[in-house]
Amino acid sequence: MNKELYEFLIEAKRMTYANEFVKKSPSSRLNSHDYEYKNNNMIYHDTYFGGTNFMGQEVIYNKNNIPFWGMIYYGVTLDDNLSEEAVDKALRPALMQVGNDNIIPVRGPKEFINGEYKYEFDVKGDLDCFDGVETIYKEKIKVYELKCHGGLIKR
Repeated sequence: MNKELYEFLIEAKRMTYANEFVKKSPSSRLNSHDYEYKNNNMIYHDTYFGGTNFMGQEVIYNKNNIPFWGMIYYGVTLDDNLSEEAVDKALRPALMQVGNDNIIPVRGPKEFINGEYKYEFDVKGDLDCFDGVETIYKEKIKVYELKCHGGLIKR
Protein backbone atom coordinates (compact mmCIF):
# COMPACT_ATOMS: atom_id res chain seq x y z
CA MET A 1 0.00 0.00 0.00
CA ASN A 2 1.18 3.49 -0.81
CA LYS A 3 1.04 5.12 2.63
CA GLU A 4 1.67 8.63 1.25
CA LEU A 5 -1.28 8.35 -1.18
CA TYR A 6 -3.49 6.84 1.55
CA GLU A 7 -2.80 9.68 3.98
CA PHE A 8 -3.07 12.37 1.28
CA LEU A 9 -6.49 11.06 0.20
CA ILE A 10 -7.82 11.31 3.76
CA GLU A 11 -6.48 14.84 4.13
CA ALA A 12 -7.72 15.98 0.70
CA LYS A 13 -11.20 14.59 1.17
CA ARG A 14 -11.57 16.23 4.57
CA MET A 15 -10.42 19.56 3.07
CA THR A 16 -12.77 19.60 0.06
CA TYR A 17 -16.41 18.60 -0.58
CA ALA A 18 -16.94 16.75 2.72
CA ASN A 19 -16.04 19.90 4.65
CA GLU A 20 -19.03 22.23 4.39
CA PHE A 21 -16.87 25.24 5.30
CA VAL A 22 -14.46 24.90 2.36
CA LYS A 23 -15.09 27.09 -0.69
CA LYS A 24 -15.36 25.62 -4.16
CA SER A 25 -12.65 26.25 -6.73
CA PRO A 26 -13.45 27.97 -10.03
CA SER A 27 -15.25 25.66 -12.49
CA SER A 28 -12.88 23.74 -14.73
CA ARG A 29 -15.65 22.84 -17.21
CA LEU A 30 -19.02 24.35 -18.10
CA ASN A 31 -21.41 24.16 -15.11
CA SER A 32 -19.07 21.98 -13.05
CA HIS A 33 -18.57 22.12 -9.29
CA ASP A 34 -14.89 21.86 -8.41
CA TYR A 35 -12.68 21.43 -5.37
CA GLU A 36 -8.89 21.42 -5.29
CA TYR A 37 -6.40 20.65 -2.55
CA LYS A 38 -2.58 20.77 -2.65
CA ASN A 39 -0.07 19.35 -0.18
CA ASN A 40 3.02 17.11 -0.07
CA ASN A 41 3.82 17.56 -3.78
CA MET A 42 0.37 16.26 -4.75
CA ILE A 43 -2.74 17.95 -6.12
CA TYR A 44 -6.26 16.57 -5.64
CA HIS A 45 -9.01 17.76 -7.97
CA ASP A 46 -12.69 16.79 -7.68
CA THR A 47 -15.11 17.87 -10.41
CA TYR A 48 -18.80 16.98 -10.42
CA PHE A 49 -21.98 17.91 -12.26
CA GLY A 50 -25.56 17.93 -11.04
CA GLY A 51 -27.20 17.95 -7.63
CA THR A 52 -29.65 15.25 -6.52
CA ASN A 53 -28.36 13.11 -9.40
CA PHE A 54 -24.70 13.77 -10.08
CA MET A 55 -21.56 12.41 -11.67
CA GLY A 56 -17.97 13.26 -11.04
CA GLN A 57 -14.32 12.48 -11.18
CA GLU A 58 -11.44 12.81 -8.73
CA VAL A 59 -7.83 12.91 -9.90
CA ILE A 60 -4.55 13.15 -8.00
CA TYR A 61 -1.53 14.63 -9.75
CA ASN A 62 2.13 14.28 -8.76
CA LYS A 63 4.58 17.17 -8.40
CA ASN A 64 5.08 17.17 -12.19
CA ASN A 65 1.32 17.63 -12.77
CA ILE A 66 0.97 14.10 -14.13
CA PRO A 67 -2.24 12.29 -13.07
CA PHE A 68 -1.49 9.04 -11.25
CA TRP A 69 -4.69 8.13 -9.34
CA GLY A 70 -8.36 8.64 -10.09
CA MET A 71 -11.95 7.73 -9.34
CA ILE A 72 -15.24 8.24 -11.16
CA TYR A 73 -18.63 8.22 -9.44
CA TYR A 74 -22.37 8.53 -10.10
CA GLY A 75 -24.89 9.20 -7.34
CA VAL A 76 -28.70 9.15 -7.42
CA THR A 77 -31.19 10.47 -4.88
CA LEU A 78 -33.99 7.88 -4.88
CA ASP A 79 -36.51 9.92 -2.89
CA ASP A 80 -37.82 12.86 -4.95
CA ASN A 81 -38.84 14.61 -1.72
CA LEU A 82 -35.19 15.00 -0.67
CA SER A 83 -33.30 18.04 -1.88
CA GLU A 84 -29.58 18.24 -2.54
CA GLU A 85 -29.22 20.04 0.81
CA ALA A 86 -30.99 17.19 2.65
CA VAL A 87 -28.69 14.61 1.09
CA ASP A 88 -25.68 16.78 1.94
CA LYS A 89 -26.72 16.79 5.62
CA ALA A 90 -26.45 13.02 5.62
CA LEU A 91 -23.53 12.66 3.21
CA ARG A 92 -21.03 15.33 4.24
CA PRO A 93 -20.79 14.25 7.92
CA ALA A 94 -20.26 10.65 6.80
CA LEU A 95 -17.57 11.64 4.31
CA MET A 96 -15.74 13.61 7.03
CA GLN A 97 -15.25 10.24 8.76
CA VAL A 98 -13.02 9.01 5.91
CA GLY A 99 -10.03 7.14 7.30
CA ASN A 100 -11.64 6.38 10.67
CA ASP A 101 -11.91 2.66 9.97
CA ASN A 102 -9.99 -0.01 8.08
CA ILE A 103 -11.41 0.45 4.56
CA ILE A 104 -9.62 2.35 1.80
CA PRO A 105 -10.24 6.11 2.00
CA VAL A 106 -12.08 6.69 -1.27
CA ARG A 107 -15.47 7.77 0.19
CA GLY A 108 -16.60 7.48 3.81
CA PRO A 109 -16.47 4.79 6.50
CA LYS A 110 -18.10 1.38 6.29
CA GLU A 111 -21.00 2.67 8.39
CA PHE A 112 -22.04 5.98 9.96
CA ILE A 113 -25.27 7.00 11.70
CA ASN A 114 -26.34 10.63 11.89
CA GLY A 115 -29.81 11.13 13.39
CA GLU A 116 -32.40 9.49 11.17
CA TYR A 117 -29.82 8.76 8.45
CA LYS A 118 -27.61 5.69 8.11
CA TYR A 119 -24.68 5.76 5.70
CA GLU A 120 -23.02 2.58 4.41
CA PHE A 121 -20.08 2.09 2.08
CA ASP A 122 -19.09 -1.28 0.65
CA VAL A 123 -15.82 -1.26 -1.29
CA LYS A 124 -13.79 -4.06 -2.84
CA GLY A 125 -10.15 -3.87 -3.85
CA ASP A 126 -7.41 -1.47 -2.85
CA LEU A 127 -6.19 1.95 -3.94
CA ASP A 128 -4.59 0.39 -7.03
CA CYS A 129 -8.00 -0.84 -8.32
CA PHE A 130 -11.38 -0.73 -6.54
CA ASP A 131 -15.13 -0.44 -6.91
CA GLY A 132 -17.70 0.54 -4.33
CA VAL A 133 -21.31 1.27 -3.52
CA GLU A 134 -22.36 4.02 -1.12
CA THR A 135 -25.90 3.97 0.30
CA ILE A 136 -27.89 6.28 2.55
CA TYR A 137 -31.02 5.17 4.38
CA LYS A 138 -33.54 7.45 6.05
CA GLU A 139 -35.50 5.59 8.72
CA LYS A 140 -34.46 2.25 7.09
CA ILE A 141 -35.63 3.28 3.60
CA LYS A 142 -32.92 3.58 0.93
CA VAL A 143 -32.96 7.20 -0.31
CA TYR A 144 -29.59 7.49 -2.10
CA GLU A 145 -27.02 5.33 -3.87
CA LEU A 146 -23.63 6.06 -5.41
CA LYS A 147 -21.39 3.76 -7.42
CA CYS A 148 -17.70 4.44 -7.83
CA HIS A 149 -14.58 2.83 -9.18
CA GLY A 150 -11.00 3.80 -9.82
CA GLY A 151 -7.35 3.21 -9.07
CA LEU A 152 -3.87 3.98 -10.32
CA ILE A 153 -3.41 5.73 -13.65
CA LYS A 154 -0.41 4.50 -15.66
CA ARG A 155 1.01 5.53 -19.03
